[in-house]
Amino acid sequence: MTATPTQPYAPFTGARRGSAAVRAAVDTVTLAGLPLLLALALPAAFAGGGTRRWFGGRAESQRAEAQAAKDAAAAAFYELDTAQRDLRISIETITAVDDSPAARRAVTDFEALGRRIDEASNQYINAIDAHDLDRDDLEAAAAHRARTELTAAKDQLGRVKQELDRFESGLGPLLGKAETQLARLAPAVERARQALLAASNALDAVRSSGLTADDLAARLAALAPELTKLNQGAGQHGVPQTLERAAQVAREAEAIRAEAERLPERAAEIDHRLVSLRTRAQALTTRAGQVDPVLSELRRRFSAACWQDLQHVPEQAGQNVGQAELKLKEARAARDAQRWPDATALLSTARALLNTTDEAVSAAGDRLRRLNAVQKDPQQETDRTRFAIRDAQRLAMTGRSTPDPRHARPLDEAVARLDRAVASLEGRHPDYWHFLTETEAVRQTAAGVVTRIREERGTGH
Repeated sequence: MTATPTQPYAPFTGARRGSAAVRAAVDTVTLAGLPLLLALALPAAFAGGGTRRWFGGRAESQRAEAQAAKDAAAAAFYELDTAQRDLRISIETITAVDDSPAARRAVTDFEALGRRIDEASNQYINAIDAHDLDRDDLEAAAAHRARTELTAAKDQLGRVKQELDRFESGLGPLLGKAETQLARLAPAVERARQALLAASNALDAVRSSGLTADDLAARLAALAPELTKLNQGAGQHGVPQTLERAAQVAREAEAIRAEAERLPERAAEIDHRLVSLRTRAQALTTRAGQVDPVLSELRRRFSAACWQDLQHVPEQAGQNVGQAELKLKEARAARDAQRWPDATALLSTARALLNTTDEAVSAAGDRLRRLNAVQKDPQQETDRTRFAIRDAQRLAMTGRSTPDPRHARPLDEAVARLDRAVASLEGRHPDYWHFLTETEAVRQTAAGVVTRIREERGTGH
């Protein structure tokens, strides 16, 4: 134990314990040499351990308090350093994803906060370097100064740590958004890679069946640079750009896979269309040959106005069928070369030509049939048309005492037009085709009025 000021003989006791020279002198001198003993012992008492015990009690207490302040400052320094490291990771996460003004402002604020952290850290380090608390001759005043400076450094570190905590709490929305995008990153890149693998496997399967699929292979090869960028990572190309690239690669690869898997079916479909359209072309060639007899009968029995517009049907039909057959040959060549888009386009052109021919050839026969019917009984066509007019007139009068002029006027004109068409049949060579076109036009007018009335009244019937 060290002595306290209440122990007045502690210095001498300490001298007897602490000084070997004094003990040796006591063993060798006589009583006559007692003054010499005192002369040797007293200086030792003031210069040796006795002095440390008298003043060292207070110094040791100050040393302990300074050491406690040093430990507290070290803990604060470590806590601040750890928090700064964690926050730097958060800032790097945000900047990797977000380039918005808010994100840039967060970076600037973090840099300013870093400068205050450096200042507080330097204050702590300087306080540590300025005081050696392990010195044997540490004075109480020096220990007190050390405690004061270390406590101030700790307090400053604590204040900066509070600033850091407040700043971190304000980063919540930005960090949440960034972490959400980062969480999407790995799955998105993996989906893109899996889509590319599936497309490659689908192409291999198609090629094993004898189809080259060169266009699909070229599209897949074009994705190689994008895959390279995905493999290089978001650190080089940015998280938003990588997410977008991964989505585009996945979509394109999925489209390639789907087309590759459908390719055998598409080839079979093109083969079927080739056969079907070739058969149809042959049938239309036969039917086009039957238009001349129909035209002969129309010329013989009806006025020129009834058949003049059909005179070019046989010639036009032959030309259309010839063009369609040429397109079918080209489509066959494109199919053999596995130029699927070309084959599909040529088949569509051939089909359009055959449809036009079919309509023209059918029109001649339909014309003869309709003219025969109206020649035999024109009243049936007249009654059908008058019924359509009367139906429209009844609807126009529903809920009204007088019809709306917007509805009545076209219906009155339709009645007059029908009367003129019926009167045109009284001549020696009636134009039955004109009669049929007029009655058809009158029925369309009546139907238009009905539609308009229903729309205005908001009814569905």
